[in-house]
Amino acid sequence: MIRHIVMFKFKEEAEGRTKAENIAITKAMLEALPAKIDLIRASAVTINSPDADQTNYDLCLVSDFDSFEDLAAYIVHPDHKAVGAFMRPVRLDRACVDFEI
Repeated sequence: MIRHIVMFKFKEEAEGRTKAENIAITKAMLEALPAKIDLIRASAVTINSPDADQTNYDLCLVSDFDSFEDLAAYIVHPDHKAVGAFMRPVRLDRACVDFEI
């Protein structure tokens, strides 16, 4: 099993929306992916708490896949690409770790 952890920082404002609006849209888009991409075995999307350090990343995605091949297929899946296209202009940074569990 492969765990895919991705964290994102968002711009304060982008595409006519606030950071909170873009985070909420991204969260909804990511949460919809398991119903569209059967390679995803498990997935959770979390938002940094308002009580936490605000220098933390804003959103975290944790997903599980059967193999690195399945993860690679997920990365190029059109529904995943659509989320990336939405996020590109609204995010500041991305960090990722992939490992076997």
